[in-house]
Amino acid sequence: MALSLRQLAEAEGLRVLAGSAGLDRTIGWVHPTELLDPTAFLDGGELLLTTGLALDAVFGSYVERLVAAGVAGIGFGSGVIHPRVPPGLVAAAESAGLPLLEVPRETPFIAITKAVSAAVAADEYATVVRTGRGQQELTRAAVGRGGPAAVVRRLARLVDGWVLLLDSGTPVEAAPAAARAHAADLEVSDLRGTRGVRLPSGDEVVLHSLDARTVLAVGRPEPLDAADQFIVNTAASLLSLALQRNREQSGVLGQLRSGLLELLLSDEDLGARTIRGLWPSLPTPPWRFAVVVGAAPARRAFADAMADSFCVARESMLVVVGADPSQVEPLARRLGLHAGLSSASAAPVAYRQAGQAARAARARRVPLLEFEEYAGSGLLSLLPEESAALFAESLLSPLSADLVEALRYWLEEHGNNDAAATRLGIHRHTLRNRLRKVESLTGRNLSSPGVRAEFWVALSV
Repeated sequence: MALSLRQLAEAEGLRVLAGSAGLDRTIGWVHPTELLDPTAFLDGGELLLTTGLALDAVFGSYVERLVAAGVAGIGFGSGVIHPRVPPGLVAAAESAGLPLLEVPRETPFIAITKAVSAAVAADEYATVVRTGRGQQELTRAAVGRGGPAAVVRRLARLVDGWVLLLDSGTPVEAAPAAARAHAADLEVSDLRGTRGVRLPSGDEVVLHSLDARTVLAVGRPEPLDAADQFIVNTAASLLSLALQRNREQSGVLGQLRSGLLELLLSDEDLGARTIRGLWPSLPTPPWRFAVVVGAAPARRAFADAMADSFCVARESMLVVVGADPSQVEPLARRLGLHAGLSSASAAPVAYRQAGQAARAARARRVPLLEFEEYAGSGLLSLLPEESAALFAESLLSPLSADLVEALRYWLEEHGNNDAAATRLGIHRHTLRNRLRKVESLTGRNLSSPGVRAEFWVALSV
């Protein structure tokens, strides 16, 4: 701990003549000088020692210059040039709030210098030891099984504060867990490098960008000291490496999962046997599918939370094979996502069902929608699966993907052109043109309730 003016005065028996309110300032160094204006040789934080050789009724301007230079205080050697400390200097220092210590003749300046030097050296050594230990602890956490989460927890303990790891502004790791509440107060978009901010709560926060979308946030009520900053920089470097390694591994694993999902949809028996061999914790087929839609960072957090499940990132959604509804619904609710859940059907059918239910869940702004609720499985269950699939194929095959999407949204909005066009992000006239094209290609009139029902059944199948 750096030596304060109060500690120095007590240790060396120095009398405090002025500025007692500033005695808890720490002393960065000692600078003996007799110059009237020594500011060119000061960095700030020094205890300036003088015998007042050049001082002669210029106390006010002299003190003002020292305050502007940021000195910690003045140590005035009495009994050398001046038998006692000049009253004018005492008054000027008291007025400026600058601590003034009387150094009697029997206390040489070298004793003051040695005491401060020893304290600075001890403080620097303690900083080196602390940062070295912190670096070791963080490195062990980074190479252990805990990964980034372990580094975040260890960093929070080392700096006695809270730590957040943010992915595009969304918390993915937090220590303690209550630190997630700070995310709403942090603006991290377009952050490059490091930035310090103060939260409305008064906490001082340091933000480190780890890559284009990941930010490390470290906060506590008081600013970080030099040792803390070194420890945070070490954690930021380790997290950057860990995230890069994890993403490379995730990329390879993601390609494997995507390939297995394609195999499952094209050859269900072979795909199911292969997936079960790699993910033995999955239940016995047929599997229920969940499709999750929403913000990309939240989808990644969902997949991380479902680490033991078979999850596949596909286009702008996440596919979960063998989904457990008791896990999907609370997780989707917490992350602000929308999920659709299939019935336990053949894989290609279940996949389509989950996707349809997910889109409907997003439209209805609910965290989870099961396909049975969405499509009315009571009717569909009465239809032979093969015949229903042939009917849907024959009815919808003339239509392109954008026409099918326009038809689906229009039916979901009960024929409301404005609402459907808004969801599609197109003009209502464009929607009308697409619906007329649907009628032209299929030879069916959408004004007929029976035709609309047939299209709805086909889309549901």
